[in-house]
Parts: sequence; C-alpha cells; structure tokens
Amino acid sequence: MIKNTTQKVKRGHLKSDFEIFHLKDKRDIKFQFHYHNFNKIVIFISGNVTYLIEGKSYKLKPWDILLVNSNDIHKAIIDSNETYERIIMWLNSDFLVRYNHNCNLLSCFELASKQRFNLLRLESTWLADVKKILFQIEDTFKNKELGYSVLRVSYFLQFIVYINRLFLKQKNISESNDIKYDKSMDNILDYINKNLSKNLSVDALSSKFYVSKYYLMHKFKEQTGYTLHNYILQKRLIMANLLITNGENASDACAKSGFGDYSNFVRAFKKMFGLSPKKYYKS
Repeated sequence: MIKNTTQKVKRGHLKSDFEIFHLKDKRDIKFQFHYHNFNKIVIFISGNVTYLIEGKSYKLKPWDILLVNSNDIHKAIIDSNETYERIIMWLNSDFLVRYNHNCNLLSCFELASKQRFNLLRLESTWLADVKKILFQIEDTFKNKELGYSVLRVSYFLQFIVYINRLFLKQKNISESNDIKYDKSMDNILDYINKNLSKNLSVDALSSKFYVSKYYLMHKFKEQTGYTLHNYILQKRLIMANLLITNGENASDACAKSGFGDYSNFVRAFKKMFGLSPKKYYKS
C-alpha cells in the first residue's frame, strides 16, 4: 500500500505481493549498506540523493527510476538540507511470475543484473505516462469504491509492463557523468557474484586480475563500502539463505555457497539470520 509518512520504513520484510510507499522528508537519514530478499523500485522525485548499488554510484535526477534486484547491496546517501521525496515499491518475484503470460515481467530486473546497470532515466515523452499510472495507483488508496483492490493490482501490473518496455529499449546512458564506477572493480564484482563457490581469496583475485592485493583491498572498500572479505561473506550467506529457502539442506548449501568450513558457516549464518542453518531449514 502507499503510505505517506515521514518515518523510516521498515526494511527487509515483505509479506504481500507488493507494497508501495510515498515518502517525503527532510531529515538527516544515515542508511547503512543493506539488501532485501525481494525486488525494489525507487522512483526519485526530488532532493539531493546519490544511490550506491553494487559498486556503482548514481547521482539521481527528478523522476529517475532505480531497479534494485533482490540481494543487491545498496544504500542511499542523502543531503538533509533538501526535501527528499520518492516512491518506493517492494515486489515479490513470485507475484510477477504468476502474470508472465507470453512475457517475462522480471526482464528489466534480470537485464539490470546482467548488465550491472540499475538506472532508468525517463525521456520527456515517457514521463507523462509514468505519472498517469502512478496517480491511478495512488487513487486506489483514496477512493475505496467497488473493486479498488482489483484496480490497484491492474494499475501496478500496467506500471511494471511499461517499465519493462522502457528499460529494454533505453539508450545506453552508462557513460553519463551522473554514473560513477571503477571498471576494474566492476569486473571483479561481476566475477565474485558469478563464482561464489570458487576460491575468492585476496591472493587468488589479485592474481587473476593482475593487481596488487593491497590495491585490491583498498580500492574495493572505496568503491563498495565493504571490505573484500565481508562482501564475499555476505554474498555467500545470501546465496546459502536462498538455497535453504528453496529446499537445500544446510550441508549442501554450505558447500555450494563456497564455505570451506561448516562450523564457520553455521556461526556466520546464525549471526546474520538469527537461526542456525538447520533451524532455518526446518522453519
């Protein structure tokens, strides 16, 4: 649902098909790097905000749209001197899959992940249509006449279809001055995320990418906000969590997500998710 509020939204828990929050505030908000187990859309309306997603920095312009995949590590850097207004959408992938009639409504998220590029910058001809659909969605929270909840789902799906179309035909804007990243670190991040089960030690990565391990550690922290070790650990735990959620037992999840030592895996998993892998599997 759309919630107009000045309070921080609880992050990380989606118990419905989708939720929408329209937020407007002017506060000194310090977000930490975090991830969700659902996909997120950020529609930026006003303020002075830079979004960091998996090593890329996006300086946002009004009505920019960000597609944040489940398990993307990200945070917003906000200038508290300006009013920050945005619409946040949380969506369950399974919900969109149910409506994949001769199409894939997750295409935009999958392409964003593949290209490691999360920004949709609306052209002027697109903006009016996007605003119209958003107004229709918001109206279903004000006007509770017969069938309002059905209309809400319908308008939301219409919005997702439209965003997919726009993202898939968007011209390459990755070289814009508003988007900053280090190409070498981007390649390393891509390799890490595709090879979590392999040896990802500092020595192995520095050898593969022909950089000194000291430069690698320093540059990685600068670009991502994480130490190399902590980033890989968190990504492996996220992967293990997904495997267990999909029915893998704890031992197999440990091996497939790249943990060489089961006891270390159990300690790290419990610290991050609050339950041991076996208890998490049973729950």
